[in-house]
Order: sequence, then C-alpha cells, then structure tokens
Amino acid sequence: MVVVGAGMVAHRFVESLLSRTDAPWHVTVIGDERRRPYDRVALTSFFAGASADDLDLDPAPFDDARVDFRQGTIVARIDRDAAAVVTGDGERIGYDRLVLATGSYAARLAVDGYDHEGCFVYRTLDDVAALEQFVERRTAELGRPLTGTVIGGGLLGLEAAGALQGLNVESTVVQSSDRLMSAQLDLPAGDALRRLIEARGIGVRTSTLTTRLDADRSGQVVGLEFRDGSWERTDVVVFTVGVRPRDELAREAGLTVDPRGGVVIDDRCDTSDPRILAIGEVASFAGQCVGLVAPGYAMAEVAATRLLGLEATFGGFDLSTKLKLSGVDVASFGDAFAETPGALDVVYADPVAGVYKKLVLSDDAKTLLGGILVGDASAYGSLRPLVGGALGGDPVAYLMPESGVAAPTGELPDAALVCSCNSVTAGTIRSAVHDEGCTDVAGVKACTKAGAACGSCVMMVKKIVGAELAKTGAALSTALCEHFEMSRRQLFDAVRVSGVTTFSAVIERFGTGRGCDICKPALASILSTLTGRHVLDGENAALQDTNDHVMANMQKDGSYSVVPRIPGGEITPEGLVVIGQVAQDYNLYTKITGGQRIDLFGARLEQLPEIWQRLVDAGFESGHAYGKSLRTVKSCVGSTWCRYGVQDSVGMAVRLELRYRGLRSPHKFKLGVSGCARECAEARGKDVGVIATESGWNVYVGGNGGFTPRHAVLLAENLDDDQLLTAIDRFLMYYIFTADRLQRTAPWFEDLEGGIEGLREVIFDDALGICADLDAAMARHLDNYEDEWAATLADPEKLRRFASFVNAPTTPDPSLAYTVERGQPRPATDDERRDDRVLIAGTTLEVRR
Repeated sequence: MVVVGAGMVAHRFVESLLSRTDAPWHVTVIGDERRRPYDRVALTSFFAGASADDLDLDPAPFDDARVDFRQGTIVARIDRDAAAVVTGDGERIGYDRLVLATGSYAARLAVDGYDHEGCFVYRTLDDVAALEQFVERRTAELGRPLTGTVIGGGLLGLEAAGALQGLNVESTVVQSSDRLMSAQLDLPAGDALRRLIEARGIGVRTSTLTTRLDADRSGQVVGLEFRDGSWERTDVVVFTVGVRPRDELAREAGLTVDPRGGVVIDDRCDTSDPRILAIGEVASFAGQCVGLVAPGYAMAEVAATRLLGLEATFGGFDLSTKLKLSGVDVASFGDAFAETPGALDVVYADPVAGVYKKLVLSDDAKTLLGGILVGDASAYGSLRPLVGGALGGDPVAYLMPESGVAAPTGELPDAALVCSCNSVTAGTIRSAVHDEGCTDVAGVKACTKAGAACGSCVMMVKKIVGAELAKTGAALSTALCEHFEMSRRQLFDAVRVSGVTTFSAVIERFGTGRGCDICKPALASILSTLTGRHVLDGENAALQDTNDHVMANMQKDGSYSVVPRIPGGEITPEGLVVIGQVAQDYNLYTKITGGQRIDLFGARLEQLPEIWQRLVDAGFESGHAYGKSLRTVKSCVGSTWCRYGVQDSVGMAVRLELRYRGLRSPHKFKLGVSGCARECAEARGKDVGVIATESGWNVYVGGNGGFTPRHAVLLAENLDDDQLLTAIDRFLMYYIFTADRLQRTAPWFEDLEGGIEGLREVIFDDALGICADLDAAMARHLDNYEDEWAATLADPEKLRRFASFVNAPTTPDPSLAYTVERGQPRPATDDERRDDRVLIAGTTLEVRR
C-alpha cells in the first residue's frame, strides 16, 4: 500500500486500516511537509501559544512497524503501467493499491502584486509560522502596530483575522460577496455575524473586489486597490479565498479529473483506475470537492473498510461547520439554505443581543433538515445529531434563550450522529460508557474520537456521558468545560486561594489546553471579582464577551447604546440637561427604562469615547448595561414624598447601587427597594428585594423577571440599615462564590442545599465558617472600584479599540441609516433604506425628505 499525502485524512486512513487487522500490511506514506501529521483544524491556536508539537496527531499509526513514513518527500509522477510512484529523487516505490490523499493548496487572487513581500496564505504550519515571524520583524522595523487585510470572508478568513488580531495587528476582512461566510449563512445571519466581528474590533468590507496590491520600492506591500476605485493602506495581506485540489499527479497519470478540479471518485472512493483510490480534499464526488475534515474522515473510513474486504460506501458531504473564533459563536448545519422542496423556516432574531437562529424543517414541520446559529450556538451540539430525524418537540424551544421554553429532554436515538468529524453516533458513545468503562469526556474522546477534531460536539458528548453514568448511579462530572475539571465554584476557590491574576496563569496551574468560549468569559468574571482590575487590562481583555469589549451594548443595526448610571432613578435637572444635550448633539434615541434610568441608542463605535467624556465630566458613571453585574436598583419615592412611605427608599436604593456598582457575577442581577408594603418598586421580582417596615427593612432574595418569572423569598425581617447591608453583601458574595456560569440567583437559590433555612444559616449563623471571607471580598470590591469608562478615557491604549475603520478611525459607518418616528431616530427598515426618507449616519441632524 502506498499513500501519497500525510495530512489529517491520510493519518485517519492509516489508523483505521491498521487498527482493525493483524494482517502483514506494508504501508508507505509519503508526505511533502517535513513534519509529522498535525491538526490543521486547530491551526489558529498556534497564535494563542500552541507549539507545533501541541498540534501533532497521535503518533501511534505512523510508528507502527508496518508503516514506512517518508517526510519531506515529493512524488513526481505515477507510473500506472508499472504500478509504482516515482519520487523527486528518482526512487520507484511499487504498489498493489495506491491511495491519493494529497489534499489541496491555498489559492491566491490572480491580481497584480499578489506575490509582494508581506502577502501570505493560511494553510500550513509553515504558513502561520512565517506570518508570525514577519509580523514580529515588521512591527519592530516600523516601530508601530501593523495594519492587516484578510482577503476572503469565509471560515478560514475570519479565523485568520482573529489570528492577526492576536498578533496586535489591526485587521480588516475583505469579502467579495454581500456577506461573511456566504457558503454557510443566509443574508440575515451574515449581517448578524458582521456585527459580532466588528464588535470584536475587526473591520469588515463586503461586496468588495480587490483589483491590485501596491508595494513600496523594497517590494513590501503597502496597500490595496478595489474595483470601486478606493484604496486602503495595509502592511500585511493574508489570502483566504479558498483551496484548490492538488490533483496534478492524477492529471498527469491520466486519471479522470473533474473539469472544476479534483480526482473523480465513486461512492466506494475508487478512481477511474481500480488500483487507485482518492480521499479527502483532492477527491471530487458528485462534481464537488469540499475543504472540510469530516467528509475526508468519512472517505478514509470507507477506503480502509473496503481494503479490509468489507463493504462501505460514501454517502455524500456533511457541510456542517462551526466557527472557531473566541467570542464569536456561529454554526451552520444540514440544509441551511432551505433548498429542500417545501422546506419551512423557523427564525428567532434578537438584534439587541446579537443573536440570529434559524431551523429548517420539512413541510410537515416534524423533520429537522438544517439550521443556522449566530451569536448563540449552544444548541448546535443538540441539533446537529437530529438532522434527518424527528425534532421531537416545538422548534421554538431550541431557539429561545436559556430562560425561555425548555427544549425536549428525550434521549438521542443510538443512530444519531453526534460527532460529524469522526462519524461517532450516540450509540457508540453509550457503548463506550457501558462497555469500555469510560467515565468522562476525555475517556470517550480517547475511545471513540468523538470531539477529537473541531470540538463542537463536546458539550453533547458530555451530556450523553452524564446521562449514561446517572443510569448506573455513578457520580457525574461538574467540570466547567474540557479545559477545567473543576466546576465554576471550585475554580473560583482555587483562583482565590492561589492568588493568580491572569488567564494564562490559571490555565497553566489548574487547566489544560488554551481555553474556549465557555471558560474564558467565566474566568474573566472570576478574575474581575477577585482582582478588581479593569476588564480591558492586559491579556484578560481578550476573554470578554462581545459587549464587554467596547463597554456598550450592540444594537440591531450595529450601533451601540450608552447607559449612564442613575442610582435609585434619582437625577438632578442639571444631569437631565447634560443627557438631553448629548442625545441632541449625537442624534440619539432616548428612552426611560424599567430600571429607572435613561438609555441613549444609536451611538457609533468611534463616538463612544466622545459621548462618555462629556458624561464623565458631568459626573456620570458607566451603568454596566453590558456586563454580567449589577444593572439597577429600582425604587419608589419613599417616605421623602409619599404619604404612605415608612422609610427613605430612594436613599437606600442610592446607597445599595453605589455599593454594588461594577460587581461582576455569574449573571446580571437587579435590586429593588420599596418604601412600604404597597411595593411600588416591584422589589419581590428582583434578585434582591428590600421592602420597608415601621421597624426597618424586610429583605427578599432569589426573584427575577424574564421568561420564567419568580417571586423572591423572604430572607429576614426588620433589619436596620447596617444589618441589611451585611445580609445583602453576604448573599451576593455567596452567590458569586458558588453559582455556575450564567446561572441567575433564582435557579441558584433553588439548588441550594437546605433551601432558605440553609441560606439563613450561612449568612446569619456562619454555618460554613465563610462569613469573614464574604465580608472581606465585599470590602475588596468597595476598595478597588473604579468607573470603567473614566479609566478607559485616561488610557490611550484602551481608546485604540474605538475606531470605526482601522484606516479611517473617525469615518462614520456608511451602512447605518435611520428614519424618524414619534420625533426620534430609529433604524430604517430595508424598504425605508430604498426610499429617500432616511437619515444616513454622519449627515448631521437633517432628515432628508
């Protein structure tokens, strides 16, 4: 057996072939890279500190005595008549069967200047290593951060842009089509993804064709020209415009090759020569080549099975994909574009939260055909295995936020495909638990390879393993994610006791790998609570969720909201004038919220520092509307004005809001203070509710509004001011110390051992001996508090992220368009954009009629 190619698919083929037989096969594997097979899917992790060795695949298959692995060797031609391959140095290696796994190469645009110095592709370890070395050298030469351009806005292009950003390069993605990831996403999903990418600080240009790359006298690229005549400066260019099959050997050997490229195979992976098979990206099946690892692995399994004398067929391409970019959650699977006749779309969109979800169903709304998830892809692991089968419940349940309708909890059928990369079914995972003794995700991954490639199915694997262990009575893992075996509570304690202050130090001491979009935001919250450092300080800035990156909430059109803190809803006339003047000067929509403060909507990214400078100068602070922290303390007017009030509810609300402002927690939380039992502030619908009595204050805990409203439960009665503060301090800190990630106080309280009595014992009787720790933690918060926006305005480095375009920081985003309704601006609809009655961003306050 001769295998030409030594990538991931060749590795899988050799592993599958040799692991299932003791026959004396002799396999010669010839690879042109001077290294062992590595995980190309995780290539971007190289920029997060992973070494080349970290990316190496399991060495066992190529270390087998039956394998002769030739590294750095080129196959010059195939001699089909002699059944041999000829290497570049003239050696002839005979074969009984030949497997072509030559993969593909990265394409470059056929434009003038594509080969200037500073132009790269993003395909191999050598490519990314060369890119990193260039950026480091060029940055040192110029004495400033570089600007970079990624040409191609697909999966790889967005990962490349994230990699450049990790190298401190201000990057812009240039896409020729009208949306990012156009092969996987429809237009609304592409628009949602664009807002997420831009919120991460990466520029985006869609419907843009590059026509020329310019260089300076030394041959170094300095700019790009586009078809519309515009020109943009750049220091480095990365081409991610697709791949082309490496089919030149097959062409020269006279094998049938598809006109669009790729060695033509049938469903048995046979080429036009019965002694030659082709697998992976070089293989063209049904007129299509696909640059994803999952179909390549499926072909490898089919080829290995057939060569063992068994029957197997390749069923076609699974195009399911999940973007691997921290802070940007995107997935596409199945018939995402609803091309099946009669297909139905079920769509949920929350532009404020940056979420777009779509499920494609059969015409009877029972069978799941595919879907798109942007902004929240947490359901991908649950939905992907159900494609082609019954959804098993209301599709809305899979799309609504966590606080909404619960998705059906029935078990996946054994035949459901959980890991598409490695073709692992739910039944195989269950068998690994019961027959192979696997008790955690790591064990199942080693046994079945589920989750060993892209990792998007890990949460579903964990769920299945937990369910099967529960059936046997075994203990369930409470690990935060695959990188931390501890729960969030355990990790909080570990970080608190150890005193480590950065994510890299935490994961080096307590975890493995490089982290993910589950553990990074959770660690950001923990470190913020324990260290009191600014959320944008140092490496911890990269851990934050989308809104925290710019300390503002992104809105449906890509603009942002500005929410100054108004403690207790109390504001002076002078403060109202300042807010009104800012809203008028920047043409912002204003609304008084249910939390008794004023939200200003429609601010552009580059305007945020200007707006906040004026607000900070007037004495306002950040309202933390973007963070998992205290939102508001709502109050009635209390005894100061109301004839029924028995305590100063406004004064207490102000005191509480100033005390807990900026306190990071597992989820947002709200407080309310009512001046009497009439409860005008609706305090019992809050995480902490305070209601005045003749003798003091009653305090209630564990309430919330939202999709699943809960009334708070009475914790204590008739407390004086100091006792009230102590009780709330300890309740909040106990919650922050012990809750799971993204768990609100209501479900956390319901899970507490001993219920309300147990909570009283912890807070008032010190049953766990931690009250001193809780008090000290609150004291540290009070000592370390600083207004995040005031600190940002004083730091030029932090202000660099507030630019509309990297090459034109103050240029308004031309995609923003508004119309007037009830005397205020609002985002224009598509129909209104086609009309002329809109206010375009940056055109002063005039409304064009």
